[in-house]
Amino acid sequence: MELKFLEYFTLVIGFYMAWNIGANDVANAISTSVGSKALTLKKAVILAGIFEFLGAYFLGGNVSKTIQSGIVNPEVFSQDMYIFILGMIAALFATGVWLNVASYFKLPVSTTHAIIGAVLGFGAIIGGVHAVDWKLVLAIAMSWLVTPVLSGFIAYLIFTMLQRKILYAFSPIDATKKFIPFLVFFAFSIFAMSLIYGKLTTLNLNFSLQLSLLFSILIGAIFSIISYFLVRRIKVTSCSVIQPHHPSQIFSLEKAKKHLQRTYLTSKGETKERSEKLLEEVDSLLDEHRQKADYHEQTSDYFKVEKAFGYLQMISLCLVAFAHGTNDVANAIGPVAAVIQTINLKKVQFASTIPYWILLLGSFGIVLGLATWGWRVVETIGHKITSLTPTRGFSAEFATAITILLASKFGLPISTTHALVGGILGVGLAKGLSALNLRTLRDIVLSWIITIPICAILCIIVFYILKLIFY
Repeated sequence: MELKFLEYFTLVIGFYMAWNIGANDVANAISTSVGSKALTLKKAVILAGIFEFLGAYFLGGNVSKTIQSGIVNPEVFSQDMYIFILGMIAALFATGVWLNVASYFKLPVSTTHAIIGAVLGFGAIIGGVHAVDWKLVLAIAMSWLVTPVLSGFIAYLIFTMLQRKILYAFSPIDATKKFIPFLVFFAFSIFAMSLIYGKLTTLNLNFSLQLSLLFSILIGAIFSIISYFLVRRIKVTSCSVIQPHHPSQIFSLEKAKKHLQRTYLTSKGETKERSEKLLEEVDSLLDEHRQKADYHEQTSDYFKVEKAFGYLQMISLCLVAFAHGTNDVANAIGPVAAVIQTINLKKVQFASTIPYWILLLGSFGIVLGLATWGWRVVETIGHKITSLTPTRGFSAEFATAITILLASKFGLPISTTHALVGGILGVGLAKGLSALNLRTLRDIVLSWIITIPICAILCIIVFYILKLIFY
């Protein structure tokens, strides 16, 4: 009777954990699309919910390797069946509570790091601190710095390139028609690669790197050709004559400023004084043009450019949500499946496969969490870090996909949340430091730092409470 109760209790806690993953982690996937106004919150939730569910249910059967990855010696968990069951329940509950608290305060945190912290706390109590691989824990902590910095750097480069080649071009529409097919090719190739490579084992498909690359290039080429014919339908409505404060003039002024700075530093006397005055005048002109740049992005041609990227961002949202479903659903249901199998076999058993009815439970919980409480995290990432447009949102999502793909290739433990926030940070920096909400960034970084220790402590407390009740 007690084991049967623990089985039902585990399913309830697992559903609670899945609900919180949807409310916090999945909300990250839609935040840029909502923040850039490419989609309304309702449409983004519906699209993300559908593709998150599809990814989680059909390709989410790979059990999370959080426990088996070597963070804690697996032998620690095989000593006592009841201890293992209570520990897994405690880890799920502690992670769910922390995600719940973070969502309440509208803070995006890493689900993966949270469950790692919970398992670490439980394992350290049962097996002692020597059972923990502290080098791996340090590597995970280092990813807090590496992931957002790498993603931010890539997003900065992408958005700066979009500014120079499209937004600040003499004819933004013509530039869009020229460059979007190439961007679509690279975007879909990257997204497809991150989805295909090593992620289809539940369908008995395990493509090599070369075959994954071939399929990804093929998918990118198909969508690139489609986009080529679609963007040709965009019509230029404004004249091509350069208007006052046209963004393309910013680059001419920036070049002039660099030459004047060089002259100022290498000259003396009257030449130095005159170049200093000219520098001040050019700086004033630059400030004026930069203030007008945002206005130009709202004119008809710029609106059409952003709308084109809005469609691209809608597709990337679906792909990111699908990929997230294939990955992070196991954080909620991997431990659930392990507990269920342990109860049924009457011995400690790590789940090698996840039954589809448990996948369905986790998938439904994630979608419900996104639909009911995901708006809180969306508000922070989509609106409070920096102002987003479809071109900026696309840059952040593209950078996130590249970062995740690179990390997967090199086996680095990273967080999708950290990568996405870093991407948005990079886009904001491209507009200048003043475009960033530093207070919001401070709160987010602090929540990242305390995630592992908080979850470890919560897990230990919950474990001892459960032990008093059931053991």
